[in-house]
Amino acid sequence: MSGKTLLLIGAGHAHLGVIDDIRKNGLPCERVVIVEPRKAMHYSGMIPGWLAGEYRASEAMIPLQPLVEEAGIEWIQASAVGIGASGRSVLLDDGTQIAFDICSIATGGSGRASEVLGDDPRLLDIRPIDRFVDRWRDLRDSAATPRRIAVVGGGAGGLELAFGFANAPMPKKTRVTLIAGKGGLLPDHAASVQRKARTELAAQGIRLIEADASFEEQGLCVPGHELKPPELVVAAIGSGAPDWPRESGLAVDEDGFIEVDRYQRSGSHPPIFAAGDVARRTDRRLPHSGVHAVYAGPVLADNLRRAMNGQAPTNTYRGRGMDFYLFNTGRGEAIVSYGQIALKGRWLRKLKDWLDRRWIDRFTR
Repeated sequence: MSGKTLLLIGAGHAHLGVIDDIRKNGLPCERVVIVEPRKAMHYSGMIPGWLAGEYRASEAMIPLQPLVEEAGIEWIQASAVGIGASGRSVLLDDGTQIAFDICSIATGGSGRASEVLGDDPRLLDIRPIDRFVDRWRDLRDSAATPRRIAVVGGGAGGLELAFGFANAPMPKKTRVTLIAGKGGLLPDHAASVQRKARTELAAQGIRLIEADASFEEQGLCVPGHELKPPELVVAAIGSGAPDWPRESGLAVDEDGFIEVDRYQRSGSHPPIFAAGDVARRTDRRLPHSGVHAVYAGPVLADNLRRAMNGQAPTNTYRGRGMDFYLFNTGRGEAIVSYGQIALKGRWLRKLKDWLDRRWIDRFTR
């Protein structure tokens, strides 16, 4: 085993796959270090179910300490804030630096709600997800629980969050409005799936507005639509990029995401890899999604092992021809989206629950 250091920045979904590989196959080098400030990682796929009262918060969390101990990984509870001038060290928020031979970044994206919608105390971004969970728990359990909630974002995340809030176990019913934006509801899915989702939103009394929203002096405004002032505005508008990769000189795209090739390797710093919402593939379009990050994990693990052995990476995560999605309706059913296929059923909700629990169990048993 080489006397080298593999540095993992962040415990995002892709890096959980790397940790799982190390648990099964052993360390790829003498020292593996992970830098992650959080003690447990939330699984985003189960958060809408938690909102609807279908899960306890602990069921959708993966504690980090048992994983790193079993894998023999050194854990530093901190955040990365920059790459050293040599390109072979990382600066942490406590002022220390860690040298590495190979580095991989999977911190997830950052919130950008204020940047897109404007600043307002009623605004709650779903990123970072641990902060979202903590704030909603406080609001839910307070005397001033919000009864009118606007969810902004027409993608899969916004849809499931709207269903989750609409079915939250609270004394009084919550009125939910889903503001999908001018791009419409589920713009990357087939028309059949969009129709199925619209029908379910209407059945649950969730108002759908397909126009852009922003905060003005009078509050949240949607031109051309009357909107009762929401007490909480939840933003599910996709992830932004952290500032430090750009500021450190890593090659990034116009949005600030780390540019990586088909092997998840940085175009400007070959010893650095990146995956998940913090990265952007240059060889193909791959949407930011927890599903893609999960499936990229084993591929990234193989490439990191090869890199640590001085070999060229050879493995590529290509994504699937048609993405397979299961949307939790919060009422014991799920909607499947697979190409042109759009179905709703209780058996689909059971399938989603089985898939989600199986993934969590990989890291918590």
